[in-house]
Amino acid sequence: MSAIRRPVDGGTGQPPAVPDRHPRLAVTVLCAAGIVVALMQTIIVPLIPQLPSLLDASPGDTSWALTITLLVGAVITPIGGRLGDMYGKRLMLLASMSCVAIGSAVCALSTALPPFLIGRGLQGLGFGTIALGISVMRDIVPPRHLGSAVGTMSASLGVGGALGLPFAAAIAQHLSWHALFWICGAAAVAGALGIALTVPETPAKAGGRFDLLGAAGLAAMLVCLLLPLSKGATWGWADPLTLGFFAGFVVIAIAWRFLERRSSNPLIDLSVAAQRPVLLTNIASVATGFAFYSMQLIPIQLLMAPSSSPNGLGLDMLGASLVLAPSGVLMFVFSHVSARLTVTFGPRVSLAIGGAVIGVGYVVFIVGLAGSWALTWWLMLVVACLIGAGLGIAYSAMPALIMRAVRVEQTGEANGVNALMRVVGTSTSAAVVGMILTWSLVSAPGPADTSVMVPGEAGYLWASGISLGAAVLATVLALAIPPSRPLFVEDV
Repeated sequence: MSAIRRPVDGGTGQPPAVPDRHPRLAVTVLCAAGIVVALMQTIIVPLIPQLPSLLDASPGDTSWALTITLLVGAVITPIGGRLGDMYGKRLMLLASMSCVAIGSAVCALSTALPPFLIGRGLQGLGFGTIALGISVMRDIVPPRHLGSAVGTMSASLGVGGALGLPFAAAIAQHLSWHALFWICGAAAVAGALGIALTVPETPAKAGGRFDLLGAAGLAAMLVCLLLPLSKGATWGWADPLTLGFFAGFVVIAIAWRFLERRSSNPLIDLSVAAQRPVLLTNIASVATGFAFYSMQLIPIQLLMAPSSSPNGLGLDMLGASLVLAPSGVLMFVFSHVSARLTVTFGPRVSLAIGGAVIGVGYVVFIVGLAGSWALTWWLMLVVACLIGAGLGIAYSAMPALIMRAVRVEQTGEANGVNALMRVVGTSTSAAVVGMILTWSLVSAPGPADTSVMVPGEAGYLWASGISLGAAVLATVLALAIPPSRPLFVEDV
């Protein structure tokens, strides 16, 4: 008996006009563009200790090179999704990649901090690429291939993040830090050309007038939330500046919600965001983003801590990055496993399985750390691979849940908000885990009769325990999402 697949729009029930032929080249280009953008988050990490001397600035000032990209990326992701829905996703993809290319060139030419920060901010404008790419795929990929394509696009975030550290460390070590940004700029130009040549313009456009006031309010709200999360450890969590930003977030959020509900053409349709499937998916995304970024922060410190310190393995940046790099490959591979699970059991089950696998990874890490045997690099590799596999399953399921719950013309906006929730999760993780590891610092023997401060075992256990709780929360929330109508149904 043959199965006939009928595409069904998750919001209207009407079959969207999607070509029957799978646009493999366009999907490949979109995924490659996603990897390029994801690289922008991690290529700066090996340079952070050297930036004060490279740019003749203080360490406190150069730390903005990471913060400004996060802030700009968080703000532009939902805004870019909305603009894509209104004026064309292909156009916004090209604009995103152009910003990455220009920002990379500005960074490569910089010899002082101000232009370097401008370049990093421009790179952050490209962060909406992954959410936009997922939205484009809904318009151009046949339903029977949509799950796999979306999963691969979602996994590009992890692949780029995992490959960014060894890539940046190798280029900066053997060439120069300027060459690192020139290479990133060339990759962004290639991505833009690939999009222009292979990705068609999507027919579904919402049109209307852009909500400038809503965009300004969202930007102010996110800055007031994410800035103290990323700078709270430096400023002090009880400092009036930190508390003032958090208070500002609450006030602006209340006012913004009121304005958006009264707007005839809001930046974000809050009635859709409040629907149970969308709301629970977004909260689960925050929890998953928290668990994801904790594993970016914890293992690298253990791997690079001096071997004379408790649990330290004494690897350099490149060696430690190579130990963690396979997790990105596993994330890519298991994004396709997630697509199969979604077809068989539904995306909420896939998200729950992904959260459970992430939790298993943290359990293995906690047992390995608290056990009587010595921690080894291969155990860290196993933990990273488990969490990478879980992330590949979970991150691929999230867009499927979102797309089943919203109309076609809201796909970019909804995916942008979902991507933003992951950013909120990673930012919260950076603040919480960073605070815990700093609290647990102990002195350990270093090279040449020096001493170094490294996180203690208690800090690692607390940080990983909280991250395990986040993974469990994501699993529970996923199972609480009501079953939804599939993007296609099978008549046997």
